[in-house]
Amino acid sequence: MSFHARNLIKGVWQKSFSGQTIASINPSTQAEIGHFEDGGREEAEAAVSAARSAFEQPSWSQNPRLRQLILLEWASLMERRRDELARLLTAENGKTLVQSTAEIHASISETRYYAGLARHIPGHVLEVEPGVFSTLLREPAGVAGLIIPWNAPAILLIRALTPALAAGCTAVIKSAPQTALITSELIRCLTEIEALPAGAVNLIHERGHAAAEYLVQSADVDVLSFTGSNATGQRIMAAAAPTMKKLSLELGGKSACLVFDDVDFDMVAPKLAAAATIISGQQCTAARRILVHASRYEEMKVAVRSALTKLKIGSGLEAGVDMGPLIDAPALDTVMRKMSDAMNAADEVVLRGGRLDGALANGFFLSPTIVAHRDTSASFVQEEIFGPFIVLEKFEDEREAVVRTNHTEYGLSASVWTNDGARAMRVARALRNGTVWINDHNKLFAEAEAGGYRRSGLGRLHGFDALIDFTEIKHVYQSCGTV
Repeated sequence: MSFHARNLIKGVWQKSFSGQTIASINPSTQAEIGHFEDGGREEAEAAVSAARSAFEQPSWSQNPRLRQLILLEWASLMERRRDELARLLTAENGKTLVQSTAEIHASISETRYYAGLARHIPGHVLEVEPGVFSTLLREPAGVAGLIIPWNAPAILLIRALTPALAAGCTAVIKSAPQTALITSELIRCLTEIEALPAGAVNLIHERGHAAAEYLVQSADVDVLSFTGSNATGQRIMAAAAPTMKKLSLELGGKSACLVFDDVDFDMVAPKLAAAATIISGQQCTAARRILVHASRYEEMKVAVRSALTKLKIGSGLEAGVDMGPLIDAPALDTVMRKMSDAMNAADEVVLRGGRLDGALANGFFLSPTIVAHRDTSASFVQEEIFGPFIVLEKFEDEREAVVRTNHTEYGLSASVWTNDGARAMRVARALRNGTVWINDHNKLFAEAEAGGYRRSGLGRLHGFDALIDFTEIKHVYQSCGTV
């Protein structure tokens, strides 16, 4: 089945003003699976205008019961198409069908979570003096611009859009060109709901950056949510500064796994391999550094290498596949170049990865690489390399493990592996990361806020605090006197 993704503006699915369409391809085979309309600034202007008009209607922004019912119905509509959506996600993104199915399931769950919160966004009232009241209301911020990445396009759309809608905002979504089809189909489920006001949700596709730049710069966009690279996040902050809009930015990480000497390496190594190769290493929380106690460093080196070589690489639609391709040719070229530079500079190459040939030659497949290195200042230890690439390091004690881990400009996530419960909490507390897992990795939930310290971004997504990014606090003062 071939899909065609149009732009959604004021409740109408329409072609781009330019008349141009772009092919969407399967990264496992480079076969065309559909097309999307190539929009731009003109579409973005129309979409923002539609969102502004919809927001100004109290029937949406001040009606939490309506917003809850729409979110609940949207979740049910996605659930009915769950298998179809998962297969489309795998075909367009390349990740395994198991991962895609889990992502769609998580998207449905998170939509229902924010449906529940839509009717519980409380303020509070203080009597600051006798007969003098300060009422604090949490109100929707306005129009939200959402720039969605390609690596987990379903859940990363949902985790931004659902709190925005729950809070009472309207939205303009800019999809990633690599995954425009799945984004369009998810929003198509939403637009089947008759009660959704025209213009409350708008969707723009584009190959370039004109629409995204307009969302960042427009004074009519009150909130901008972006997930992507740190470099792009910095440009967004600079471009958005004149409008002083609220920003929600998740900007990547260099997640470290601290492995102590009391764990079962036969159990831990396969989990670390899976954590490093989730979405082919194209996830901001993927394991990228593995720090091992010196007494068992050589043992872990062998165990992780063995676990990675056992992974089955292939089309995500094939049964038993553990890792699919990278998203596209530019990503493959970039990661291969950075891996090559790292292997040339590292103290030791433990596992040399490379592009796959034979039956997989037409896809963007890349086998994992492991290097071992001592100096944490090395570029490949510091830089986020968005692919199946791991740096192995060793430490002598807890203090060194923490110091080495915290030597990074990022602070998104990390994990601690030990059977000593007090040590696990002690080390987790010392790490400068927004999320620290104990004896696991990459566990994210609708109920639990996620975000990073330092250059990993601003704000939090998931959980109740995600509503903060899409709301403003209003103080209403009233002197009533006393009887």
